[in-house]
Amino acid sequence: MGVLVAIPARYASSRYPGKPLVGLTGASGTSRTLIERSWRAAQAVSGVDRVVVATDDDRIRAACEGFGAEVVMTSSDCVNGTERCADAHAALGGGYEIVVNLQGDAPLTPHWFIEDLIRGLRAAPDAGVATPVLRCDGAALNGFLADRRAGRVGGTTAVFSADKSAMYFSKEVIPFTAQTYADDAETPVFHHVGVYAYRPEALAAYPAWPVGPLERLEGLEQLRFMENGGKVLCVEVEARGRQFWELNNPEDVPRLETMMKQMGLD
Repeated sequence: MGVLVAIPARYASSRYPGKPLVGLTGASGTSRTLIERSWRAAQAVSGVDRVVVATDDDRIRAACEGFGAEVVMTSSDCVNGTERCADAHAALGGGYEIVVNLQGDAPLTPHWFIEDLIRGLRAAPDAGVATPVLRCDGAALNGFLADRRAGRVGGTTAVFSADKSAMYFSKEVIPFTAQTYADDAETPVFHHVGVYAYRPEALAAYPAWPVGPLERLEGLEQLRFMENGGKVLCVEVEARGRQFWELNNPEDVPRLETMMKQMGLD
């Protein structure tokens, strides 16, 4: 079998309860829930064989079935999106070549990010998981720094080696740079895009591994692969003029809505 896209969605977020059902208004004035917009983003990806929403919440299930999504009910014991994707893949009988985790808080993810990610993982047989990274311009980097100064968790950043193997991911802005950058300047900081492509063997192994100190401190699920000796491949993607942001905090709603209006996204 081919490529499965699973969109993990939980209602009981510690930072933003009910986040998947938050409405976002697009350029035409139409309001759609965050989970519907994420599902629509998945539907635009070429080369995908199946798209499902993975949840343990009946409110999310009902909303998703209302706009036509296929839903897989997963265990309430899943502690993050990767565990939920593993549970969904198992519930579907397994067998997919690649499982993509399109997190339900990233509705602005362009289809080519995921297409490039799938190609990247297929070309790297030694990697069990791959994830996109996007080079920040000055405007994005300055936004990250402003969030941290205000005590908000903004985007996640990534550092990686010459062969694109991840070295670390953090909710802090890394690597440190003392330089000031104009909004349109290229910077050495890479934004980690919250999408993952897994080989099924790595995905199936993940839930049995213990939560390590780095995953616990950062709250970043991908660190579990690294803490258990797995290779995480960073696939650099291009924005092509598109803005990108995840919905992490209630303050991000107007930011995303402004971006959608600027890009003409309904």
